[in-house]
Amino acid sequence: MADQHAQLDWDEQGQPSSRQYADVYFSRENGLEETRYVFLSNNDLPQRFAALQPDEQLVIGETGFGTGMNFLCAWELFEQMAPSGARLHFVSVEMHPLTHADLQRALALWPSLQRYSQQLLDGYFGINTGFQRLVFDAGRVVLTLMIGDVLAMLPQLDARVDAWFLDGFAPSKNPEMWTPDLFAQLARLSTAQTTLGTFTSTGYVRRALNDAGFQMKRVPGLGKKWEVMRGTFGGAASTSSKPWFARPAHSPRERSALVIGAGLAGCATAASLAARGWQVELLERHAAIAQEASGNPQGVLYLKLSAHGTALSRLIVDGFGFTRRLLERLHKGQDWDDCGVLQLAFDEREAQRQAKLAAAFPDTLLTQIDREEAERKAGVGLASGGLFYPDAGWVHPPALCQHLIAHPKVNLHGCQHALQLKRVDGEWQAWSGERMIARAAVVVLCGAADITRFAQSAQLPLKRIRGQISRLPASPTSIALRTVVCAEGYVAPVCQGEHTLGASFNFDSDDLTPSSAEHASNLELLREISGDLADRLQVDALEPDTLQGRAAFRCTSPDYLPIVGPLADPVAFAEAYAVLARDARQVPQVPCPWQEGLYINSGHGSRGLITAPLSGELIAAWLNDEPLPVPQDIAEACHPNRFMLRQLIRKG
Repeated sequence: MADQHAQLDWDEQGQPSSRQYADVYFSRENGLEETRYVFLSNNDLPQRFAALQPDEQLVIGETGFGTGMNFLCAWELFEQMAPSGARLHFVSVEMHPLTHADLQRALALWPSLQRYSQQLLDGYFGINTGFQRLVFDAGRVVLTLMIGDVLAMLPQLDARVDAWFLDGFAPSKNPEMWTPDLFAQLARLSTAQTTLGTFTSTGYVRRALNDAGFQMKRVPGLGKKWEVMRGTFGGAASTSSKPWFARPAHSPRERSALVIGAGLAGCATAASLAARGWQVELLERHAAIAQEASGNPQGVLYLKLSAHGTALSRLIVDGFGFTRRLLERLHKGQDWDDCGVLQLAFDEREAQRQAKLAAAFPDTLLTQIDREEAERKAGVGLASGGLFYPDAGWVHPPALCQHLIAHPKVNLHGCQHALQLKRVDGEWQAWSGERMIARAAVVVLCGAADITRFAQSAQLPLKRIRGQISRLPASPTSIALRTVVCAEGYVAPVCQGEHTLGASFNFDSDDLTPSSAEHASNLELLREISGDLADRLQVDALEPDTLQGRAAFRCTSPDYLPIVGPLADPVAFAEAYAVLARDARQVPQVPCPWQEGLYINSGHGSRGLITAPLSGELIAAWLNDEPLPVPQDIAEACHPNRFMLRQLIRKG
C-alpha cells in the first residue's frame, strides 16, 4: 500500500504522459473525439442510455482510470440521454492514480467538461489503495475507483458489468493490462448483453479476448488510428462459488423499506436507499435521531489499522475515504473539522506498531512524526511523537445523521419502538405490542445490539460495551489544542466552548447513568495524553461528580467486524449445508435459505463513523444488484451468515 501516484511528464502543449510507462494518456490530436468513438459509440451507449427505464442502471467497467476523461464523457452522455431516475455505475481500476494537482492540470485541457470535472476534483481526496466510492448528482452517478494492481482488484469485484472500456496503456508499453488472466476476470463479470470497446487492435489481444468468450472484431479507427476493436460477450455468466454469500434473488414488488434504528447505521442505510428511489420508513424508539452511541458531541475519525492488510484494516481505509468525502457536505468548524488526528506512541510496543504502519501506508494517509513535530501540530506539550493522520478529525455525529436523512423519500417515525417483526403476504410488518406501526417490502435492522430482540436475528453474537465521555469546559489556554490527540483515550479540540474527552470501556455495566468514577478515569486518560493540556484545563481542581458527560453502548461482534448484509434462516441454513460439518472444503451448490427481504447493518463498535456510512452503501448495493462498494472478501468477512457458517464447521 505504498504511495503509487502516477509520475507525469508534460509536453509543450501541456498534455501529460506517464513516466512509468512512457506512453500518453490520450490522443494529442483528438482525445475527446477518440473517447466518444472508441468507448461510447462502440459500446452503443447513446442508445442504451436512452433505453433505460427510470429505475434501471447501467454498469461500466474500465481498466485504466487515468485522467478520468472516459468517466466524464460517459457521465455527460448519460445526463444527456438517460431518463430521470436511471443510474450510472462506473467501476474503474487504476494502479497509479494521479495526484489531485496533476488531475486538475490534466482536466483543465477539456473546458467543455468543466461542469463534470469540477465535481470529480471536489470529491477526489482520500483516494487510498482499495475500493474508493465517490457519489455524484445525489446518487444518480456512482464512481468506484479500485486503486491497486488490476489482477489484485478485479478478482475482488462483485458486479455485473454491462460495458467494458479497455484503456490501459498500449500493450507494448504495459503488457500486464492485456493478459489472458485479466480477460478471464472480464468474462467472469460479464453477461450475455455485455459489450466491449478498446483502442487497440493488436492481434494477440483480439485472440485472447476471443478465447475468453468475447466476440471481437476490428472496426475503423479515428484520425491517425486506423483500427480499433469492439465486441460482445458470448460466454456464460458465472455464478457465486459460495452460495451462502451469494446475492439473494429476491425482487420486491415495490421499492419500500423499513429501517429500524435511527443512529448512524440506520440513517446511512436510509440515505443510500433513498438515493436509489426507495421509499424509506425510519423507525426510532426515541423521540429524535442519534440518541445513543451516535449522540456524542464529538466523534473521532479514528483509524486503527493493521500493517498486515486484514479485512478490518482494509474496510477502515475504504470507509474512511467514503466518510471524509461525505463530511465535506457539512458545516466545517461547526459540525466537523479535518484538524487531523494524532495517535501517540505512548510506549515501546506502540512505537514499534506505528513504525510498521508508517512503512505499510502512504504518507498521504499517515505520517510518523517526532515529539517536536507532534507538539507543533497539536499546539500543546506531549510526552511522545506518533502517527499523524492529516485528513482525519472530529465530527458531530447527530449533524451527520440529520444530513443523511434530509431526503424527501425518508420518513422518520420517532417514539416508535418496534418489538416484533412479521412476514405477511410478501412484506415485513413491524409491531409494537398489539399495534402494527409500519410495513414495507424490505426491513433493515440497524438498532445495534437491540436487533437480537427480534426472533429473526436473535442468534447474532452481538455484545454491548458501555462507554462514557466527559465534557470539559475550555479554558483560555486549552483552546491552543489544534488536533485530536489519542493514546488509550482521546481529547478533541474545542467545539462550542468544550473539549470532548473519552472514552471509557466498561464490559460489566448496563447502567447508562454517567458515573463519577468513569469521569475520574477519563481525567486520568487526559493526563496520560498530555500533562500540559491537563494543567491548562486545571483538571486537578475538577471534581469528577460535577462534570457533564454521557454514556452509551458500543455494539461489537466477536471478530470486531460489522455485520452487514442479508440474513439466512438459521435452522434451514444448518440443514442446507450440513455437509460442511463433515468436510469444510465442500461447497454444496444449494441455494441459501434467505429470510427474504431481511438485512442487517450493525456491530460497528467504536468505528461507526468510518464503517457505517459505507455499510449503508453496501446494503443498497445488495438490494439493487449493484457493484459492491467493497472487495468481495471484505463483504464476505462482514456477512451476517459468517457466524452460522463457522458454527456449522466447528461442529465437525
